[in-house]
Amino acid sequence: MTDPLIKNVSDTAFMVAVYRAIESERADALFHDPLASKLAGEHGRRIVAHMSRGLWPGWTIAMRTRVMVWVMAIRTRIIDDFIVAAVAQGADAILNLGAGLDARPYRLEIPPSLCWIEVDYPAMIEFKDDCLRQETPRCRLERVKLDLADVSARSQLFSQLGSRFTNVLVLTEGLIPYLSVEQVAGLAEDLKAQRSFRRWIVDYFSRETLRWRKRAAVQRAMQNAPFLFEPNDYFGFFGEHGWRPTEIRYLWDEGRRLNRPLPIPWIAILRFAFTSLFMSKQRRDARRKFAAYVLLEPMR
Repeated sequence: MTDPLIKNVSDTAFMVAVYRAIESERADALFHDPLASKLAGEHGRRIVAHMSRGLWPGWTIAMRTRVMVWVMAIRTRIIDDFIVAAVAQGADAILNLGAGLDARPYRLEIPPSLCWIEVDYPAMIEFKDDCLRQETPRCRLERVKLDLADVSARSQLFSQLGSRFTNVLVLTEGLIPYLSVEQVAGLAEDLKAQRSFRRWIVDYFSRETLRWRKRAAVQRAMQNAPFLFEPNDYFGFFGEHGWRPTEIRYLWDEGRRLNRPLPIPWIAILRFAFTSLFMSKQRRDARRKFAAYVLLEPMR
């Protein structure tokens, strides 16, 4: 068996950085991340080359790559919009949990007074510190070496930040899917305990999307970074733990709004249109809502 290039969840950050770098090169890019290529490095490019083979039988490598770039581009743009809106509404800090290789503090139009706190494993923080040593962020930037599974250390950090700031936006881009239901429940409770934590951005994937990810080819490539978060009722789960959605942006809808539809082959489009004729409206809506990014607020 081929040794997978993705050894752990942190390796997925290098893959994401490559897709952001590819999007940034487009003339009509939805965002520009000049540091993405530098952060991704050769490791990220090897992972993407490996991931682009064999996941969709009958599709060329270029087709597969275009789809993944689309997913990351729409995802990045949605979260960018959430952050800019939160800052405009008075957010004084962004708490980025599992920050990976995100370079938003260096590229977003944000006030210098904003405090951006990145939290991740020590090895990831050290890599990022070294890689971006010569770069200047646009706001106050702090990095915290912390394994979020360390509940005691995590609670202590949240308490400290909760007392320092009055309006915190929490970002967990690409983190929640890799946690168990129990871990997400604990995180939700800990975040809700801090009254200054006003908003929380989370990933949403439909049950169909989660089933697709368990296909053999995907499972082999991602065996060291499996999705674990599969509640029976996604929105009901967060409601039980004190969070409600204030905004839901589905990737499909955002792609159409931004004039960037999902770049799938024409034969796949025809097949999708044909099969949709025999589906209920509920079933068609479920297909369209395969993934989203959700802005939550605590229910006080």
